[in-house]
Amino acid sequence: MASNTFKQWILPDAKGFNSLQISSATIPSDVGDYEVLINFHFASLNYRDIVVAQGNNPFPLKKNVVPVSDGAGIVVSVGPKVTMFRAGDRVAPTFMRDHVAGPITTAAILSSLGAVVDGTLREYGVYPEHSLVRIADHLSLLEASSLPCAGVTAWTSLYGDRRLQPGDVVLTQGTSGVSLFALQLAVAAGATVIATTSSPDKIKILKDLGAKYVLNYREDKSWGETAKGLTKDGVGVDIIVEVGGASSVRQSLKAVRMGGVISLVGHLDSSEPLDPPFNPMELLASQATVRAIGAGNRQDFIALMRAIDANNIKPVIDRKVFKMSEAREAYQYMLDRKHVGKVVIDLRSSL
Repeated sequence: MASNTFKQWILPDAKGFNSLQISSATIPSDVGDYEVLINFHFASLNYRDIVVAQGNNPFPLKKNVVPVSDGAGIVVSVGPKVTMFRAGDRVAPTFMRDHVAGPITTAAILSSLGAVVDGTLREYGVYPEHSLVRIADHLSLLEASSLPCAGVTAWTSLYGDRRLQPGDVVLTQGTSGVSLFALQLAVAAGATVIATTSSPDKIKILKDLGAKYVLNYREDKSWGETAKGLTKDGVGVDIIVEVGGASSVRQSLKAVRMGGVISLVGHLDSSEPLDPPFNPMELLASQATVRAIGAGNRQDFIALMRAIDANNIKPVIDRKVFKMSEAREAYQYMLDRKHVGKVVIDLRSSL
């Protein structure tokens, strides 16, 4: 391979991640006035990347897009008008390139990495400086690659319309990247965390991260009521980070307190029907807010990075790190739910 070219994965169509193909591209010799050239070292997967590859993402998909939104790397060069970064800086891109601040917009969604805009499953990429965030000194590039989608989503789940307060009770579900980030951030803020899992082997992991209570939702089919009973005077949970399916939403409605918040992040149990996710009367009875959550804006990412730095939080990375040549295997590993925390791909490894 010539020294001025690099390798990247592309998604020619949305027929599953087995459609992923390796291709070559040329490293830009120069960049635009406000652009930054990054040498990516690591990329990390989200469940959303599987959804995109399977053609189930509700938003547009660019043909031959470079997939995956999360990554971290080193600045190689900057445009002449760039002021925030310089060569050698360690950076991570935002999930939506043009969502700098404020509420979500259609334009922001149409700048999402790994679907409309080329993502991070490649050795080099060019992005505008307004879409990058400097990485906290105590994080490795491998750890930082886990943050742009899962970490920021967890942050906005806790600090969205109703901001997390010390003493709140937070309920998290499972051991996905979003759930574990939410657990760590909630504990750091002085909240009590109730976590759920289906695996007895993962109870210790959740408790070691600071969960006060861990419920096995396979053994306890009424875990929502159980969670509510664990709160003071049985009033219910303040914030729930909801990542499950239809039955999970119903249990969350049983767990949440009057006026509480359910941050609806995803629908991981694809075996369950989407219609209806719950009866409207259940929501009325709860008097809670159910808020759809997407990854936040650049300001949210900066706030997350500051919180991680101030509390010396280390992202949970799965023990198995994949080589660049093993991208398809990494997707399958995540789909099979063999992971704990974030699944990372080492882009420096030889193909």
